[in-house]
Amino acid sequence: MQSVGILSTGIYIPKDFLTAKDISRRSGIPKEIIETKLGILKKPIPGPDDHTCEMGIKAAREAIKKAKIDPQDIDLIIYIGEEHKEYPLWTAAIKMQQELGATGAWGFDVAMRCGTTIMALKVAKDMMRSDDSIKTVLLAGGYRNVDFIDYENPRTRFMFNLGAGGGAILIQKGITKNHILESQMITDGAFSEDVVVVAGGTKNPMTKEALDQKLNMLDVLDPEGMKQRLEEKSMQNFLKVIRAAVNNSGYTDADIDYLGILHMKKSAHDYVLNELGLSQDQSIYLNEYGHIGQIDQILSMELAEKEGKIKEGDLVVLVSAGIGYAWGATVIKWGDC
Repeated sequence: MQSVGILSTGIYIPKDFLTAKDISRRSGIPKEIIETKLGILKKPIPGPDDHTCEMGIKAAREAIKKAKIDPQDIDLIIYIGEEHKEYPLWTAAIKMQQELGATGAWGFDVAMRCGTTIMALKVAKDMMRSDDSIKTVLLAGGYRNVDFIDYENPRTRFMFNLGAGGGAILIQKGITKNHILESQMITDGAFSEDVVVVAGGTKNPMTKEALDQKLNMLDVLDPEGMKQRLEEKSMQNFLKVIRAAVNNSGYTDADIDYLGILHMKKSAHDYVLNELGLSQDQSIYLNEYGHIGQIDQILSMELAEKEGKIKEGDLVVLVSAGIGYAWGATVIKWGDC
């Protein structure tokens, strides 16, 4: 069976940022708490032209440039950005195809909130192995769910880290580097309606009254119940997906060299590292970026490469969690395999 590897990645980060001081002013939470407990020094926010799919297109152009490939050689485009994008009913992958000049590709959108990139890597790899016509795949998308944050709503405090940006991964079948090994996913529908934007769907159409009540913003419908249920499962599910993906790839915890993990509160980040026996140098805490949804893992890989934290032969694990709730991990054998 042919291997599937990562050719290149691309990242787009908007120029505008909110600082911990800005968030403190808007939320009333002390700046020190935002910096130390929530783990946010600053985070990117979208400028006037930083639309969701467009940020993914900019990141894709970077990945294509680094890989030195012709966009016409791309066989499939999978849009991994958010459903909150330029238009409510729209297939963003097809827009990407047009803008990138990928005339030989076809495309579709996938969504699993902040778990989308991990899920899409598994989907793409499985499709490539089952379809001889798919050799090169682009995963790309943008994220700006920061638009849905009301800093005056304490129920959404754990989402004050949401930011904006775009990311892309080019993967190819039959290459001898950066092999994508196994993935593991867990979903738990008990949390499926805990975090929602109440208005704007078929249950509660958008009205002036809904806007006046800020029902167009993210909210937590049962904060205490969700907290109790999530505390029982969340950290353990992080560890479950990581260990299952690593074990199914033929390795153990001790073999992990780098963990590309989403941004979350510092204590949770440290807990996962400690449980896996990893040092702070074996990951990057994204406190100058916040949480850019499913783009976090791509950003973590790019930063780790630049900082020399990922080396030839390293075992890299990408891990995510998405509202809903979903947990996922993918293992990559870095360098020439």
